[in-house]
Amino acid sequence: MTYVLALHGGAGTIQPGDPNEGAYHEAMRVALQTGEKVLSAGGSSMDAVVAAVMSMEDCPLYNAGHGAVFNSVGEHELDAGVMDGRTLAAGAIAGVRTVRHPIEVARLVMEEGRCVLLCGIGADQFAEEKGLVPVPNHFYSTDHRLKQLHRVRAVGSQAMALDHGLASSQNPELVNAKMGTVGAVALDLQGNLAAATSTGGMTNKRVGRVGDTPIVGGGVYANNRSCAVSATGTGEQFLRACVGHDIHARMVYGGATLVDAAKAAMMETVAGLGGVGGVIAIDCQGALAMPYNSVGMYRGWLRQGEAPQTRVFANSSVEFA
Repeated sequence: MTYVLALHGGAGTIQPGDPNEGAYHEAMRVALQTGEKVLSAGGSSMDAVVAAVMSMEDCPLYNAGHGAVFNSVGEHELDAGVMDGRTLAAGAIAGVRTVRHPIEVARLVMEEGRCVLLCGIGADQFAEEKGLVPVPNHFYSTDHRLKQLHRVRAVGSQAMALDHGLASSQNPELVNAKMGTVGAVALDLQGNLAAATSTGGMTNKRVGRVGDTPIVGGGVYANNRSCAVSATGTGEQFLRACVGHDIHARMVYGGATLVDAAKAAMMETVAGLGGVGGVIAIDCQGALAMPYNSVGMYRGWLRQGEAPQTRVFANSSVEFA
């Protein structure tokens, strides 16, 4: 068994030629190296995906942690979820406002085991009870995200369509405002899978809105029988498609390969609902799949003994054997 790690930093959030593209690649490389340190030392896939996602939560380029988008009242509410493929244990938080690393708290929820999903003030209080120092809500704010909020609001009534599934809009500001989640999947040296996903949601979202990111079987799923999946895109459609579990089911009950299952779930089920975005997935043998139907998807991967690779646009295959 060799270790494999893959991550994403969201889908459709920049256009080809963006001058910041190099910075995104560097941030992904740092996150991959952070996760690989865990795996190369014999650490668990869960440790690796959490470490990689925490690295991205600290990067203001991504819509998770510091750099998260603003909601409709100019504040921040963050969601995150993790799942252990060996035990099927899972933990998630939604609507947190004072947590520096949401993915860390999601893991604590999983480890405590009293529930799977905590939301709002209860999740923030839980984090403090576990000894994590709270941050002010403005900790997540960046000038880039504030400008993004203003641009989306300037669209006027079209912005309200974000709450009604207008994923097919040709206005890139509307489409891109819905996508920016980060996530990671890994296979460790013991043959165990894990997945982690974290997000600030979508720009100008309703207060209290929760997408697919913290939902087991939606934006995050892991099962040693099949695969580990992390999704990014228009959350409502991904949630309705149960995309993570759909990929698992196609493999376990239908006998599909990872590549075929992920491609069908993304390009048929999610796209059929009007969804835009992509998934990263890894199976129990270390095969990878990263299908997406957006302009691009920040994605990176590495295998034991190989150099890490990162991509944003379709300048390389998004299907792997």
